[in-house]
Amino acid sequence: MTACTAKPCAPSGARVVLVSPYELGRQPFNLAQPAAWFGRADIAVACVDLAQQKLDPATFAHAKFVAIYLGMHTATRIAAAALPKIRALAPHARIAAFGLYAPVNAAWLKGLGVEAIFGGESEPDLLAWVQSGIAPADTVVRRSKIEFLLPDRRGLPELQRYAKLILADGTQKTTGFAEASRGCKHLCRHCPVVPVYEGKFRVVPVEIVLADIAQQVAVGAAHISFGDPDFLNGPTHALKVAEALHARFPDLSWDATIKVEHLLNHAELLPRLKQCGLLFVVTAVESVDDTILDKLAKGHTHADFEAVLAQCRTLGIALAPTFVPFTPWTTLAGYRELLATLLKLNLVEAVPPVQLAIRLLVPQGSYLMKLPDFAARVGAFDEAMLGYPWQADDPRVDTLQADIMAWVMDAEKAALPRAEVFAGLWARIHAALGEAVPPLDPAQFGASVPHHSEPWYCCAEPTETQLASF
Repeated sequence: MTACTAKPCAPSGARVVLVSPYELGRQPFNLAQPAAWFGRADIAVACVDLAQQKLDPATFAHAKFVAIYLGMHTATRIAAAALPKIRALAPHARIAAFGLYAPVNAAWLKGLGVEAIFGGESEPDLLAWVQSGIAPADTVVRRSKIEFLLPDRRGLPELQRYAKLILADGTQKTTGFAEASRGCKHLCRHCPVVPVYEGKFRVVPVEIVLADIAQQVAVGAAHISFGDPDFLNGPTHALKVAEALHARFPDLSWDATIKVEHLLNHAELLPRLKQCGLLFVVTAVESVDDTILDKLAKGHTHADFEAVLAQCRTLGIALAPTFVPFTPWTTLAGYRELLATLLKLNLVEAVPPVQLAIRLLVPQGSYLMKLPDFAARVGAFDEAMLGYPWQADDPRVDTLQADIMAWVMDAEKAALPRAEVFAGLWARIHAALGEAVPPLDPAQFGASVPHHSEPWYCCAEPTETQLASF
């Protein structure tokens, strides 16, 4: 195991500043990993998490290089708002962007004054940029294996400030965040991982993962959330990580994101993962319409989803499905079917309402553009939205989506319970169809499941609060 032994620098003395605009309520692994690389090279580095901190002039006072991590759409939109202030605080600093959304938005970022763009396993290239002072003329996307160091989390806000695990009874636990792999071996057409990694993934050595978890447990973590795009991309590696975690910390629970397809194909691993502390699984169901699932190349069907749900319930593993309910192919009847399916499967309490409001994002490089009929139905790339605009075949669907998102945002501000928000969705879809609203049976809502206190979705537009927070 390679550890960072450099002393953490005072923020005001940092030569390099690493910035994370947003990371789903997680303490950012993708600042802590490059921070370790800079620390090993004795380069003074400071980390700024805009989800928890403001842009402090002292942090940028001596910065020569600023690297902004763009791991998702929400983060990229926040970065665009933050860049002018960063430039004002560090007018002579050179700026780079790295992460999934950096390469696909390279031209736009360079127009904003970002000189270097890195994707994939970016740490060696970030370090070379700083050490040489030379910005690559072209975007650099590294998919080859790199050395993973023990993430240096010392410069980040304390773990207790980040998203908590909320158990079904309302109990909260401080949550640590780890990554056992990066990238993904699958080619789901709508996924932002695909244009950068192109079906490749890289594992973090078990000893590094375990040491990272240990340093978070030492400061209070009672649960670990794995941020891998898919924890079972490498099932043998995943099992080694789970068993090592459980052997070292037998009372520590954890969660992970796993594809429906993997939950089916590796069903024999689930009992052991449960024994090793797996509490719940997030799985990207996306749709209950098999035609839409085929267009997204998800690799599963509606029936597969129901089979996985039954399997997880038998084992006592909570399943937290996520969705992209509004696509160019969504119909009003299809949205009603989605809500009816959640009722039938007793999943209302298991799905954050924002998951039922999301509109499909089509970023630069999206594999959706490879569909023969898709490119013709989208508009020109819109830099304001960082995506290709599209309209549903039925304009009422677009109107419904805007209404649903507004309702969900208002409900979130009012801290309404999920059941009440769902009732609002149920009323709105039937109103859009011109139908009477069938009564809801609370017995169908299902039980609360463990979840994180930060429910936002990686491809959602940032809120006004997020844009103003830094």
